[in-house]
Amino acid sequence: MAVAATGFFDGVHLGHRQVIEQMCAIARKRGEESVVVTFWPHPRCVLQQDADRLKLLTTLPEKRGLCLKYGADRFEVLPFDRTLSQLSAEAFIREYLVGKLGVTTLVLGYDHRLGHDRFDSLEEMMAVVASCGVQSCRVEKLAFGDEAISSTQIRNALSAGEVERANHMLGYHYGLHGVVVAGNRLGRTIGFPTANMQLYEPLKLIPGNGVYAVWADVLGKRYKGICNIGTRPTVASGGARTVETHILDFDQDIYGLELSISLVGRLRDERRFESLQALRGQLLIDRQKASEMLANEK
Repeated sequence: MAVAATGFFDGVHLGHRQVIEQMCAIARKRGEESVVVTFWPHPRCVLQQDADRLKLLTTLPEKRGLCLKYGADRFEVLPFDRTLSQLSAEAFIREYLVGKLGVTTLVLGYDHRLGHDRFDSLEEMMAVVASCGVQSCRVEKLAFGDEAISSTQIRNALSAGEVERANHMLGYHYGLHGVVVAGNRLGRTIGFPTANMQLYEPLKLIPGNGVYAVWADVLGKRYKGICNIGTRPTVASGGARTVETHILDFDQDIYGLELSISLVGRLRDERRFESLQALRGQLLIDRQKASEMLANEK
């Protein structure tokens, strides 16, 4: 027997967390298992709905880790294909939730939808859930300011470089994870060597161009850092977009190694400087500001 919550859960933000915590509370009370049921790949990739513009807040491993961290006993991934996309809510509940997972109760977010049905209200969908012999529990929306917290709002904030706002809605620092690849090594010539990151997940959303204070996790330790996201206009003309991190108090060769960064706050816009020395002067200021900002963060 299980209590479940279903959805894509991109970002596993505070709204999702509220659903997961309610699911876990009901499961504990009834002595049942709590199960997050999600899908992969994203439905837009399968249904070809603006798939070229799709960006994700969390990779599948990140999503799994967050759901389990917030208390779920199990994390079930259903392969999303066209056959699954054509199921009605009733068929999905009976075949997958009840038939395969033994779900007795379904916890629903305020705007949740199941199957290809076009319900006019959540109450209509809850009636279908009940007709399948499954109880349901509705979780009200969680707002940040005047808007409900949602993956879309978080994507918009990150794309605008508003990482602090995104972090407030996520409940944690937004992160990027990848491998360090060779760059042009110009940073080293002015005393600011950088680690150029190639992300493991190509669909991962990269925040808007700018300079950020970050935590950098490498070689099993955490360091303060400053990260430049952008096209490096001072040293490259029309260059490709890069994610480059200067790790404070660190001077080791990490090419080919894994690097994770957690973005804490935005320091400034990316801009072109007249010389490398002018850039160095600004980087000294950035490093001091980042150190002060991170001193107050975990």
